Amino acid sequence: MKGIILAAGRGSRLQPFSFTQPKTMLPIANKPVLEYCIENLKKANVKEIGIVINSLQHEIINYIHSRFDQSVKITFIFQHEAKGIAHALKQAEEYINNEPFILLLGDNLIKEPLISLKNHLENPEISSSIMLAKVDSPKDFGIAEIRNEEIIKLEEKPSFPKSNLAVIGAYAFRPSIFKAISQITPSARGELEITDAIQWLIDNGQTISYTITNKPYTDVGTTERWLIANHWVLSEINASSELKNKNDVKIQNSTIIPPVVIGPGCTVTNSTIGPYVTIGTGSFIENCKIQNSILLEETVIKDCSCTFKDAIFGRETYIEGLKGNLASCVLGDKTKIILS
Repeated sequence: MKGIILAAGRGSRLQPFSFTQPKTMLPIANKPVLEYCIENLKKANVKEIGIVINSLQHEIINYIHSRFDQSVKITFIFQHEAKGIAHALKQAEEYINNEPFILLLGDNLIKEPLISLKNHLENPEISSSIMLAKVDSPKDFGIAEIRNEEIIKLEEKPSFPKSNLAVIGAYAFRPSIFKAISQITPSARGELEITDAIQWLIDNGQTISYTITNKPYTDVGTTERWLIANHWVLSEINASSELKNKNDVKIQNSTIIPPVVIGPGCTVTNSTIGPYVTIGTGSFIENCKIQNSILLEETVIKDCSCTFKDAIFGRETYIEGLKGNLASCVLGDKTKIILS
């Protein structure tokens, strides 16, 4: 069975960070969210993976080629126009070559093993399988209506939801999904919706199975959810493994409150870091307090009397001399702030 990861989205809700890098390359505990998707597929014994990207995302290609060996075969597939999830998936039809496959949205982080979706398709009567989760705000999600242990209807962000079971971005399909995509029309927002394609399968007599997860999940579609994902992943890290490449990290007269991940080439001096902080490669921190925050590569923060909390600092950000009470901040790449 092959895997497909959709990674072509522009990430408008993650601006300014998505101006300078693909949203699926944004790090969680110093590892791109896309890499977590690949690892989840590998754990389900999926060894051939197609990644759908757009023509501007060569950073993804370069990273994957440098990171993964021959234990998994990765193929890149281009989506030249952003016309929705179903349209992105349709670009992979030739790659799938009439085989069943697992589909992941590349900005989603899902703890539940994917093997349950894969196993459902061992039953020849099941056309597709979808991972669901109970949510508190079903109006914000694609929602599944269940009857007799089968999905009978999917609605995208319904005004009057029939359940609280949300589609969270993990699916297993047979090739019949491509016929369904060819039969649907664009939604009101001009996109080919994967929920409409699955509903076409249901309306044409195909059986859709499901798994309900009780384990953590989130998409990294906004800065708020990016921080939530970072908090969740860090909470599962052993305190003993809080520093990456300890020999390359300089900690001087500082307090590290786990969980914290600090990348190689970093210096932390006269500071209190943590809990729930990720510091990217080559960063320099001096005379600061930082909690529940993400610092991308080569960030410099020094001589700040405020406590940074719920903050995200872009690559090569330089901050010096901030004072007073600062609840949070979100600063894009190469931001420079110096107060004297």
